Amino acid sequence: MKTKLKLAALALAIAGIAMGADRARAGKSEAIVINANEIKWGDAPPDLPRGARITVLYGDPSKKGPFSVRLKLPNGYKIPGHWHTQDEHLTVLSGVFVLHMGDNLDAPAHELQTGAYHFLPGKMHHAAETKAETILQLHGTGPFDIHYLNPADNPNKSASK
Repeated sequence: MKTKLKLAALALAIAGIAMGADRARAGKSEAIVINANEIKWGDAPPDLPRGARITVLYGDPSKKGPFSVRLKLPNGYKIPGHWHTQDEHLTVLSGVFVLHMGDNLDAPAHELQTGAYHFLPGKMHHAAETKAETILQLHGTGPFDIHYLNPADNPNKSASK
């Protein structure tokens, strides 16, 4: 539970920085337009391996409700076996994202190229890596969380305290 709370607090901070105060307060009935040159990237939450960058496009991924985020991942980035409570929709905007369907990076893989879409049901085990700098757009219903199959794989060492 502490991991989820820390992730939520960091997501809120990122939401305010990445979207700006006006966009962070935008209501459900307001239109939001964000051009690529307006996107501000911040460090991803500590429950993701170091090197990832994030921007929140819509909503608050730490709260119940719809959200959209983008993740920028460096070449060779790896996320060990994990699962999420909620369903996840993922679109590869650029790069190559390799999704391993199983408990680790040795599980059967699907190489997703630019333009690819992937739907992943909640609680399904998977791992991932990149073969180039990759930008993903992720959307779903929050709260977004990540549960590593091996707790020692969680890069957020304070999560277990």
